[in-house]
Amino acid sequence: MALFGRTPVLPTPEQALRGRSEPEFTVPERHTVLGTPLLGPYPDGLAVADFALGCFWGAERVFWRTPGVWTTLVGYQGGHTENPSYDEVGSGLTGHAEAVRVIYDPSVVPYGELLKLFWENHDPTQGFRQGTDVGTQYRSSVYTHSPAQAAAAEASRAAYQQVLTGSGHGTITTAILPSDTRPFYPAEPEHQQYLEKNPGGYCGGGGTGVSCPVGVAPAPELG
Repeated sequence: MALFGRTPVLPTPEQALRGRSEPEFTVPERHTVLGTPLLGPYPDGLAVADFALGCFWGAERVFWRTPGVWTTLVGYQGGHTENPSYDEVGSGLTGHAEAVRVIYDPSVVPYGELLKLFWENHDPTQGFRQGTDVGTQYRSSVYTHSPAQAAAAEASRAAYQQVLTGSGHGTITTAILPSDTRPFYPAEPEHQQYLEKNPGGYCGGGGTGVSCPVGVAPAPELG
């Protein structure tokens, strides 16, 4: 992880690596586990959700195992560099977080349930790290695709902060940001469904052990 000094710091647009107009690799056509297209086309009625919760290898598996999730893919989000590589993101000089894109059926798994999985499968109070993984790419973020998602994410953050505080944990550092100004760039083929290809691989993560309240998202439930 490339850091400015000894403490991780997000680069400014001027400091970030330049990037490239096109990716240097081709994303696999289908999900290794679910058999569904990674980049679409997606069936009507499905919605998109983006989450960053530390190392994306283990995070992706949490979501692909969830009923109602149609496909998942990992990538880089929230930074400045166009079409970054894994090594560039790990340098800390692109500003991206490791993220998981979740394509899901809201009639089967509401967005609020995905938020619950998000909160409970990492420690959102750790800033630019998750456990021993240190760097800006491991920060906690939710990238929303609609006003309804943004409202649900904000409500869930407030609700989870209450129970974390009551359990002796610190302040949530999770950023909730609109996805339309922070493009999602798919990661290299070897990172897609990594733990299916490498069953004994590092999965990182681990939550606080504190359950997130169910039903914190406002009604009606929207994608």
